[in-house]
Amino acid sequence: MLGIISDTHENEEAVKKAVRVFKEKNVELVVHCGDIISPPMLEHFRGLKMKLVFGNNDGERNGLSKTAKKLGFEELSDEKEFEHKEKKFYVYHGTQEEKLDSAIKSNKYDYVLTGHTHIKRDNKIGKTRVINPGALFRIYPYTIALLDAEKDKLEFVKIK
Repeated sequence: MLGIISDTHENEEAVKKAVRVFKEKNVELVVHCGDIISPPMLEHFRGLKMKLVFGNNDGERNGLSKTAKKLGFEELSDEKEFEHKEKKFYVYHGTQEEKLDSAIKSNKYDYVLTGHTHIKRDNKIGKTRVINPGALFRIYPYTIALLDAEKDKLEFVKIK
C-alpha cells in the first residue's frame, strides 16, 4: 500500500492525523507531492519510508533537505521517478501545468502523482492514471489517498 499526501502547509494537527492513518494501514511508502513548507513538519513523518518533492511554497529547501536526510528520507527534488510494485511513477507538485501535462501524455508512467491545486483528482489519460490526493489546507474536507498499485485500487481518506 502506498500513501499519497500533498499540500500539508504546516497544518500540524491534520498531518498528525494523516500519519496515524498511514501507520494504521501499514503503508509501505508515503509520497509527499509538495508544499510541506517548513523542516519541523517532516518530524511528524518519522518512522515512515518517504519520497518527497518540493512544492512552490517550500521556501526552506536547504532546511527541508537537511531534515529529510537526518530522518533517513530520500533526497527531495522538484520531480521524481521511481518504480513500486513493478509500476512506473512520476511525482511532480504541478506548478507548471505544461510540464505536468507533458509527463502525463508521455505514456511513460503508470501513475503520475501531483498536488498544487488542493483538489482531489483521479482520472486516466492513455495508460497513465493521474492522482492528486487533495490537501490538508484551505479546501475542506482535507484528504489523503491510499493506493494499492498491484490492484490499481485507490481510496481517498478524509482527515477530520
